[in-house]
Amino acid sequence: MTSLPSPTVPSDRFRVPGLDGIRALAVTTVIVFHLVPGTLIGGYLGVDIFFVVSGFLITTLLLRERVTTGRISLRGFWTRRARRLLPALALLLLACCTAALFVGGDVLVALGTQVVGAVTFSSNWLFIAQGASYFDETVPQLFRNLWSLAVEEQFYVVWPLLVVLVLVRIPRWAKLTAIAAIAVASAAWMGVSYSAVDPTRVYYGTDTHAFGLAIGAFLAVLLLGRGVAPLGEAPGGMTARVTRWTLGLAGPLAVGALIALAVLMSGDSDLTYRGGLALVAVLSAVAIAALTVPGSLLARTLDLAPIRWVGVRSYGLYLWHWPVFVLVGSALPTWPREGWEAAALGGIALAVTVVAAALSYRFIEQPIRRHGFRATARAVLDSAPRSRRALGAAFAMVLATGLAGTSIAALIADPGRGEAQAYIEAGQEAIDEAAPVAPVEDDAIASAAADAITTGDEITAIGDSVLLAAAPAMQTAYPGIAIDASVSRSMYAAPGILQAHAAAGTLRPVVVIALGTNGPIERSTLEEVRSIIGPSRELIVVNAQAPRGWIPGVNAELSSFALVYRNVELANWHDAIQPYLHEMARDQVHFGPIGAGIFAAAVTDAVDRLAALPPLRDESADLSLPTPF
Repeated sequence: MTSLPSPTVPSDRFRVPGLDGIRALAVTTVIVFHLVPGTLIGGYLGVDIFFVVSGFLITTLLLRERVTTGRISLRGFWTRRARRLLPALALLLLACCTAALFVGGDVLVALGTQVVGAVTFSSNWLFIAQGASYFDETVPQLFRNLWSLAVEEQFYVVWPLLVVLVLVRIPRWAKLTAIAAIAVASAAWMGVSYSAVDPTRVYYGTDTHAFGLAIGAFLAVLLLGRGVAPLGEAPGGMTARVTRWTLGLAGPLAVGALIALAVLMSGDSDLTYRGGLALVAVLSAVAIAALTVPGSLLARTLDLAPIRWVGVRSYGLYLWHWPVFVLVGSALPTWPREGWEAAALGGIALAVTVVAAALSYRFIEQPIRRHGFRATARAVLDSAPRSRRALGAAFAMVLATGLAGTSIAALIADPGRGEAQAYIEAGQEAIDEAAPVAPVEDDAIASAAADAITTGDEITAIGDSVLLAAAPAMQTAYPGIAIDASVSRSMYAAPGILQAHAAAGTLRPVVVIALGTNGPIERSTLEEVRSIIGPSRELIVVNAQAPRGWIPGVNAELSSFALVYRNVELANWHDAIQPYLHEMARDQVHFGPIGAGIFAAAVTDAVDRLAALPPLRDESADLSLPTPF
């Protein structure tokens, strides 16, 4: 049996005890965020932790090579990066495209563009150019998670050039100043460019999301050649001792703060993009710095074998978890998305992910990373008996050709648009063809409150893509209704939208709000909505049906809110559609004509209940006051 040769290029392994634990924390938060929606509303911040780790490691490797060899080999660096990243990515693309061909449906939509983005490491910019939203679940993008890999790869291309051409030629203080300026500029640009309507542009953009990589690079320059001596040793004097104790305290606090933010920091909050993600990057850097204290408790804890096992396979786990979850969900469209069944669906995806990542790491990533593509292939062939080498080579060729062929077939089978997308576009066309909304007179609002029958010209409906899909049925039920709906909206957008309508004079006597699908709801937001529409208008809140972990909480909040106020009513869309889930699209969120009719009927029931309320005995009473119990 022929053994693999020794590596012919310098190793890019630079190990800080506990750093694999930081990787494990990052990938775990992301996986829980995706596979068990609603459990960790801030789990996406794991990507920003990865960015800091990457910036720190890559900058350290480059500068250490400069110190030890007197030069930096860009070719060697990029070769090692290719060996590290490309084999696992190629396996992922071939396997998941093949699986998508057999699953069919929406997972094939825009698959070619996603593959191009993956192989050119430009996914984030392609998604931005297409207007694809990170927060839109209308079409299940199979390789959506590769946007962050694209950001890192762009960093791997540009940053070594800057290090070689600029940073190694200037003093240490100038390096730190320049890198800090990049980090501050990127974070500030994210805050300035942020849009509450859809923050995807600033989230995907390399320019607006590079601060984590820069902060990691800053830490690398700060620490290089200035290691922290073990606790209790004399070198470094009082300053070094204080630094060790400070990091020993700050590190665990930083990790605790990261976990707390993963639990609490919603992606819908303005603060997330105006300092929140930058704070995550700073906390990650503090945690990494604390690991450099020799013998620290934090490093020993994060370096425990089970945690380290996850950390060293974090790249594969991150690659596989989202495509597998999308494929499993698409293959089981009627599987319940609430309760323990939803957790079971995520569990299936997790089991497949762990097995795929472990096998990829053991048999693909590690051999090629250490020994290169050719040497690994030659060793595998040489390890087989001569009588079976030709058969093994033929089998490998047939397998590779088959996977490539089925992947190409999957790209060709792209239906052009998803089932839910077709329903949404039909609703948008119906809204576009409707007559412009005219300003509402004050006396019309007063007279509408006394009507026993509510008509379409008395209703303003605000919603997301669910309301878009229901638009034709809503227009049939209420001719003349004013519908303002857009994909990916959440309840956080409602106050601003209502204020705009109120300022334009287009807010009608009855307001329907259908914004429960895309994220958790806070009572303060609902109270603000009620305050904006005023006591003379009636409000209908529509609850939600979606395979999202936050939906039970959203529906409970809306139901409780509707019970408190006399001029607020609940449209129970969730319960109305349960017997007819088979009529919905595969995403279990959107629907065709039958589902749209059921949605409109649920709203109609709520409108009629409000219209049928008897007048208060005291004509001066405020309809918006809480209902007495």
